[in-house]
Amino acid sequence: MIPFLDLKKVNEKYEQDIRHAVNRVIDSGWYLLGAEVEAFESEFSKYIGVNHTIGVASGLDALRVILKAYIEIGELQEGDEVIVPGHTFIASILAIMDVGLKPVLAEPDPDTYNMDPDRIEDHITERTGAIMIVHLYGQNAYSDTIRKLCKKYDLKLIEDAAQAHGAFYQEKRIGSLGDAAAFSFYPGKNLGALGGAGAICTDDEPLANVCRALGNYGSEKKYHNKYQGYNSRLDEIQAAILRVKLKGLDDDNQRRRVVADFYLNNIENPKITLPKLSNSATNSKDHVWHLFVIRCEERARLIQYLDKHGIGTLIHYPVPPNRQEGYKSLHSYKLPLTEFLHEKVLSLPISPVISRSEIEKVVQVINNFQ
Repeated sequence: MIPFLDLKKVNEKYEQDIRHAVNRVIDSGWYLLGAEVEAFESEFSKYIGVNHTIGVASGLDALRVILKAYIEIGELQEGDEVIVPGHTFIASILAIMDVGLKPVLAEPDPDTYNMDPDRIEDHITERTGAIMIVHLYGQNAYSDTIRKLCKKYDLKLIEDAAQAHGAFYQEKRIGSLGDAAAFSFYPGKNLGALGGAGAICTDDEPLANVCRALGNYGSEKKYHNKYQGYNSRLDEIQAAILRVKLKGLDDDNQRRRVVADFYLNNIENPKITLPKLSNSATNSKDHVWHLFVIRCEERARLIQYLDKHGIGTLIHYPVPPNRQEGYKSLHSYKLPLTEFLHEKVLSLPISPVISRSEIEKVVQVINNFQ
């Protein structure tokens, strides 16, 4: 069996260093808001190329805290609209709705799966306060078109970078392109913790200060609550683990690119549509291939066929946000392209530890699909 993702194997090469890091935290006797979090925030800021990183409990919380902070400092008002991809994981939209803002869903580019920059301006109204781009599946979603729109209409640009740790746009890393960025360190991410974890990145010091307070019950000083905040803090053990794995992130991402290149150059089946790099991509580093997503008109039969041959797959994502039962306010959206993609996409195995023989088998089996 070729698993979709073997997390145990992914973490094996870091095992001894992780054990030392965890023991260091245990021996310290300090488990929240301590030296490990401070060190990781500094190291991640340097890696991304920003002045501030604020550790939080999850990628969802990172988005939620950013948006709430903009409301607290008066840059956004409750009821303002945030343009967001219709084709995304539900957390992008949940964060917007959870703080009293309104998501406005935009269609994707069918080749890259990211929000189509040329479709955004049609959704801008006098209530629009921000654009949230999602670097979906690991590919940069930023472009000069989006930058110009934000400048033209005085909009905040928020990056949902939960799937794109280490990716670039030109010479800048994702997470340093907009006004603020949210990262998830869910275990399956390119930079994954061994539990829940996330971070906010920004160059905006006032925003960073409010975000830091909001994640700690709205408190800048213990027991003095300036804002109605959250309990959302990156713990010391996860920070220590992330410090270990951050050192290997670029190497792991490069291995993912090698796997993706092999798939792109060797999968040859008219029934399979392969992913593409965006027109704004300047080099291969614009994509870190968190997922390798193909399309197939006969997806159900392909899944059954691959499973029979011992190849694990997943669907990212089977139900679009505007068709989710818990989001009835979005049911009025007509998103034919988004809905089409959700019915056809399928993710193939990709990770830093998948072997050459395994990816050769994946290619061979897919090419024989009839």
